[in-house]
Amino acid sequence: MGKFTCKEEAKKYFEGDKYAMITGVELEELTDNYSLASLILTDIHRNANGGIMGGAIFTLADFAFAVLSNHLHNPTVAQQVSINYLGAPKGDRLFARAVCKKNGGRTMVINVDVTDNTGRDIAQFIGSGFKL
Repeated sequence: MGKFTCKEEAKKYFEGDKYAMITGVELEELTDNYSLASLILTDIHRNANGGIMGGAIFTLADFAFAVLSNHLHNPTVAQQVSINYLGAPKGDRLFARAVCKKNGGRTMVINVDVTDNTGRDIAQFIGSGFKL
């Protein structure tokens, strides 16, 4: 069983993640097996070329990683992360689904798949978390 007893408790805890909150990231689901976060895309998420900023996509993926990792062990911090951008969003909403692939004694590995609301693959994020 994780740290948070319900999604609402996790949402309250992560209100302290000011940057994610300012950008509009929302926690949709949380279980002991995965977390799901979303972001409605607006003009503030666009870069100078009119596309969605990589930083907005990264922030969403990092938030899903943070929620799941800190649910499994609190506190956990990111030790190393990588992201591959797979395609530009065509929809108006992004989803990041985090799944724990390895939960060891001091570290964990979490994969986050980012898609848009058209089903398009947008990014793949892999994060290693260090348990404090």
